[in-house]
Amino acid sequence: MPNKLINISILLTLSFTSISSFALQLTPDRNLTLEQVEQVARKNETVNINDQAWKNIEQGHNVILEAALNNVPVYGLTVGVGWNKDKPIFMEKNGTKVVSDELLAVSKKFNKSSLRAHSAGLGDPLPIETVRAGMLIRLNTMLNGETGVQREVAEKYLEFLNHGITPVVPSRGTVGEADITLASHIGLAMIGEWDVFYQGKRQTAKTVMERLGIQPLDPVGKDFLSILSTNSLMAGEATLLTLDNQRFLDKQIALFGLVLEGFNGNVAPFSEIAVNARPYAGMRKVAEKIRKTLNGSDLWKPSDTRSLQDPLSFRSMAYTLGAISENIDALKQAVEIQINSTDDNPLVLTKSPVISADQTQLKRYEIKEGELGAIYPTSNFNFLSITNKVEYLNQSLAKLAEVMTQQIIRFENPEFTKLSRFLSVPQNEGHAFGAIQKPFTETNIRIKQLAQPVSFSSSTLAGNIEDTITMSSIALANNRQIVNGLYEIASFQLLHGTQALDLRSNFIASDSTKTIWQEYRKIVPFIEQDKPYTPIIIEGIEFWKNYKQ
Repeated sequence: MPNKLINISILLTLSFTSISSFALQLTPDRNLTLEQVEQVARKNETVNINDQAWKNIEQGHNVILEAALNNVPVYGLTVGVGWNKDKPIFMEKNGTKVVSDELLAVSKKFNKSSLRAHSAGLGDPLPIETVRAGMLIRLNTMLNGETGVQREVAEKYLEFLNHGITPVVPSRGTVGEADITLASHIGLAMIGEWDVFYQGKRQTAKTVMERLGIQPLDPVGKDFLSILSTNSLMAGEATLLTLDNQRFLDKQIALFGLVLEGFNGNVAPFSEIAVNARPYAGMRKVAEKIRKTLNGSDLWKPSDTRSLQDPLSFRSMAYTLGAISENIDALKQAVEIQINSTDDNPLVLTKSPVISADQTQLKRYEIKEGELGAIYPTSNFNFLSITNKVEYLNQSLAKLAEVMTQQIIRFENPEFTKLSRFLSVPQNEGHAFGAIQKPFTETNIRIKQLAQPVSFSSSTLAGNIEDTITMSSIALANNRQIVNGLYEIASFQLLHGTQALDLRSNFIASDSTKTIWQEYRKIVPFIEQDKPYTPIIIEGIEFWKNYKQ
């Protein structure tokens, strides 16, 4: 597994030798989409930032400097940097009060030291696509000036993305309250002290930046905090997984149509008449797609061998898939908010909001009575809104694994299919599909274990201040493994469903399912005699992962 992840990362990096001629235009309008993130993460699309965004970034950084000049505590600039109180915070330049060079020098030293101290991850590197997605999201959430970073920080994200420079980020080490020990590696690479993937190789960031003429970042003030105290990496993973889950669901609806045809199942539970009597939104949406998938199928014609009531794993499939659909929609909505909103603490405001007379506590966060903006403490780094929804999705996917498993097992019983036992042909005197129930059953059980919630885990960190966690990385990693497991079970469904259809002479399949059937038959032939099934199963997994509807 470690070598596989590294190889994938290197292969993805190879494509950066030519940069896309079309660039994504980022604006402060909070309208970045999941699909745009994917284009940058997986398709190497380059990025631009509009003028207003640059102005906002510069205004946000000015708020940080003005806060220091007005004795408002700024972590990384006037607090936490070992600054002696008897040292001057400001100096005069051309008659204007500015932050002193001495203070800036100490702040820069503290910024670099903090990036080093927080770089403490575990495991294999995250996929390049995840890191690119995370960098784009972090960049996008800087565009309203709410992070307080200097312009050079945004420029560095832009340069890394557009040159195909991807910091090597460990995959483990976050508890889901900002990925501080992971994202810090991005900042460490930007200052030239870590490794990156570039042109198919893992190299030192310093070597790559020197070759491309990119200056190392010189972080100051709140820069390091905004680089590392963010959930952008896990938000990037959540973005890509949301899209992957939706694609799997769409394909699984089509595959169920084929499976139902192979089973000669009853379409009545998916009819408008049936579903409108209990109109759950996700179930209705899926049932409609099942009907469209089966358009033109012989299942809509009477059959003397068809049961009035199929096993529940078949009959209630619209509910099973409908729950997944609803959970994907909920996750997508949460991710859209996450990738377009800053999760910084503190929050930098270039314009101070109006504060009512009964909320004067909030005025203490204003700079010069709000004339110069404000800096608010937040808990916006909490990732529970997404982690919970990933867990709900994982649980509904685990239910699907169970249902798919039961469907396959029902195929092997002549009492249900009215076909031969284990879908064998008469001349096959061996086991046929009798022995292959074990592997997909094992996958089903593994998926159930992966679907267990993790967000209610507890730990007390950072001197009893950080006393709640969400464990987002585990929930997301579990989702990736669950979906991979479902593709494994789907391979067995393809094997059984197409075998059953071949055994049903003169059955007319729908155009949609016929295409799947025919394409699958190009790589897996009808099984007439026992043979090793391992290669067939693997081929089926890859076929279904790569299948385009």
